[in-house]
Amino acid sequence: MAEWHHAEQDPSDQLCQLHHFAVQKHQPEGDIEFVITIKEYVNPPYPKMKFLAQADKQTNQKAAPFTPSGWGSSLFEALSECIREIHRFPYEAQDNSQQPSTVNPPSNVVT
Repeated sequence: MAEWHHAEQDPSDQLCQLHHFAVQKHQPEGDIEFVITIKEYVNPPYPKMKFLAQADKQTNQKAAPFTPSGWGSSLFEALSECIREIHRFPYEAQDNSQQPSTVNPPSNVVT
């Protein structure tokens, strides 16, 4: 719908259209897929920053968790900045070996 931006009735509504992208981050432990959501604002919070891109996962989780994001006056600019930020720090998966097990015993075991 090309005229979607006319649906905003009040600028404080912050109507935006969502765009979705996915990118693979290659690491020695394996590839991690990041889904990036970009908000295209009708009336952006800052006039030169119409597009806000944000990843669905954090990086650098063990030291100082960081959510990759990017602002820009174009979709390309926001997306490119977010992808750059995804590659800035490693993705550090949660270590499940220290979490309590939630596996149920087999049903044929009598307790």
